[in-house]
Amino acid sequence: MTRGLSLHIALNEVDPNSYEGWDGKLVACENDADSMQKIASSLGYDTQKLITPKATRSAVIEAISEASRKLERDDIFLLTYSGHGGQVPDTNSDEPDRKDETWVLYDGELVDDELHVLYTQFNPGVRIFVLSDSCHSGTVTRAMYERTAPIEAEFGVRPSSVFRSKLIPHEVQAKVTESRKKMFEGIQNDTKAALKRSPESTVLLISGCQDNQLSSDGDVNGLFTEALLRAWNNGNFKQDYRHFQKAIKLHMPPSQQPNYFIVGAANKLFEHQRPFTITTSSAATRISAA
Repeated sequence: MTRGLSLHIALNEVDPNSYEGWDGKLVACENDADSMQKIASSLGYDTQKLITPKATRSAVIEAISEASRKLERDDIFLLTYSGHGGQVPDTNSDEPDRKDETWVLYDGELVDDELHVLYTQFNPGVRIFVLSDSCHSGTVTRAMYERTAPIEAEFGVRPSSVFRSKLIPHEVQAKVTESRKKMFEGIQNDTKAALKRSPESTVLLISGCQDNQLSSDGDVNGLFTEALLRAWNNGNFKQDYRHFQKAIKLHMPPSQQPNYFIVGAANKLFEHQRPFTITTSSAATRISAA
């Protein structure tokens, strides 16, 4: 039988001691994790949740590594993140814009290079579905973001959501980058060789926004997660992953559009499944043949 594991990471704040006095307070991220865990549990996943103080670098890395040790071909790993997104200088030249994206965890940022290495640890044929409700770019200024308010209003987004983005402030990112310069350079140096390897698993990402956009917090759920829940419609959504991304997009304003991205081995059967499905066609064939 195929197996489904899920890990739900969310932070409503971070440790100020790790971010030059900044606490990164948000409102809806923990609710996002609860909502995604509820979907996963209803579909038969073995779930784990790492919330705010428990969502440390070491805990997240170990939880993903543990999943890679447990899952075999055709199994699925659902990985969700809700929190701030950041960027640090790319020193190993793997990014066209010379910046690496990060997840802002409780005691430090997790660089996308590290996530790539973790994905390479999964067995061939494992399906990995990643949902990231976070900012992935530091290039959009707050002033530009605020000018989107009239557009946002047309899509029913509350004003509080519009002005509470999940972007780590530029001045905080600059201070953290400088204070942890050796750590970030060490991470990128250590991962440089592994970045040349493509995962033998298939990593399907639907992110909360495009690289040059910001993700918005909300009063109950983040804007992306709220749109996802509306598209999912309590499990009544019956189409594939690509259509799921498009359905989510319909509920979101032009200033925040979800991205669809594949890393690793091609797996059209995976892409053509209903989102979150644990059983695969190939697994079903082997079961019937037995």
